[in-house]
Amino acid sequence: MTFQLASRFAGVTSSPVRDILSVVGRGDVISFAGGIPDGSLFEVDDFRAAFDHVLAHSGRRALQYATTHGEPELLEQLAARVSRRLPTTPDQLQVTSGSQEGIFLVGQVLLDPGDVVLVEQPTYLAAVQALALAGARLVAVPTDEHGVLPDALEAAIAAHRPKFAYLIPTFQNPTGRSMPADRRREVAEVLVRTGVPLLEDDPYGELRFEGEAAPPLASLPGMAEQTVLLNSASKIMAPGVRIGWLRAEGPILRSLEVAKQAVGLQSAVTDQLAVAHYLATCDLDAHIARVVAVYRERRDAMADGLAARLPDGADVTRPEGGMFLWVRLGGSVDTAVHLPAAVGAGVAYVPGWPFFASDPDRSTMRLSYVTNSPEVISEGLDRLAASLGWAG
Repeated sequence: MTFQLASRFAGVTSSPVRDILSVVGRGDVISFAGGIPDGSLFEVDDFRAAFDHVLAHSGRRALQYATTHGEPELLEQLAARVSRRLPTTPDQLQVTSGSQEGIFLVGQVLLDPGDVVLVEQPTYLAAVQALALAGARLVAVPTDEHGVLPDALEAAIAAHRPKFAYLIPTFQNPTGRSMPADRRREVAEVLVRTGVPLLEDDPYGELRFEGEAAPPLASLPGMAEQTVLLNSASKIMAPGVRIGWLRAEGPILRSLEVAKQAVGLQSAVTDQLAVAHYLATCDLDAHIARVVAVYRERRDAMADGLAARLPDGADVTRPEGGMFLWVRLGGSVDTAVHLPAAVGAGVAYVPGWPFFASDPDRSTMRLSYVTNSPEVISEGLDRLAASLGWAG
């Protein structure tokens, strides 16, 4: 007897995320693939002190079952931080095991098979995966260098009557672009007027190198009550603690809590209490400033290095922050076809096609600049250029 898989898993033998992570630990490959923070920048001593404090003073509690909602100390700290941009109370938050779990939970709570979700073209590939597994029919909305087009969004709403929209307004994954303040106001006005809920993903917003910070869409008039705002410790502290959080208002919070109970009962109490202690006793803003200075230099190294190496007709984004830039080679180039040769040459990237809900531009690729030093980035770009025939 063999297991009969659910229809939504028919033909699924791997995933882009699994394939990305498979090359991260290979010492012979310079990886531009995953959005992997540089571990040398982690505040290891501060986290060691936080975990030591938790185990010394609250060890039995930290190792026990707890409520699904989240630990009170952490919720207080997170509410204070979110309130810098959007007034928030602890009871408007739900702790998750990373923001990826938040995407999955929202899909489980809101979607019936066949429901439409509007997404940017392109968008975060693991969101495509999570929402599709919940039964969503993903409809891509056209974008430009400033993000989703308000008129196209309104037309898609009229044509498809979506359950919600999923957007990454700041340092978008995969392109790195950000919506300026005026575009955010236009998008928010469309969503408020049409009553379409928003799943706003904001894991990169504090990693700004330059330019003027813009508020989350959730903070604009009328948006708070119809937005689930996702955030995470992964990109600004450390991904290994697997602490994320979502902000929402109204009855959806109870449904999300029930869904969280079904998935894993709770996020790790030890991690929650340690992150709470870290936030209470350490200067996270100073840490982010140090990280941003390093990442800015690496963004420059990759963007400038690509500009010098790319063939005629290709283009690359130069994001104001975050972790990624986006290359479009154009023509008949298929970056997925060329990936094995690149890995064989000792460099990895993510082909662009998985980031598209439909009609993928197969000449695109996503590159992350945060993991490697400028010197390693230069070597990796030389390998990439040689594998794709740009050299010489």
